[in-house]
Amino acid sequence: MSKYTDEDILAMKKVTCEIAGDYLGINPMAVRIGLRNERLPIGFAVQSNSRYSSNWAYYIIAERLVAYKHGRIKEVQIEGIERNLEQIAREFADLKRDLVQLLRKELI
Repeated sequence: MSKYTDEDILAMKKVTCEIAGDYLGINPMAVRIGLRNERLPIGFAVQSNSRYSSNWAYYIIAERLVAYKHGRIKEVQIEGIERNLEQIAREFADLKRDLVQLLRKELI
């Protein structure tokens, strides 16, 4: 049994692979490999290569982790897509307004 509750996870500023592994009941290395291979939809892994070594950084999104554990990850992904589309629509409206203003200045 996990020592973390849903509320504990959601209250965390940073969820590590160790915490996520404990919460899901799997090995932390399985979390790392799942994130690296984009098979675990709870966050993402970023690889930074330097001249002498290769390091990975892991970013786990608490809301996705909780949703994944309860089989609701699709709902969370859809909500994220909706938020992104709303943001894109706002930015497009701003760009359109700016373009119209520029075109009006050109005509004057």
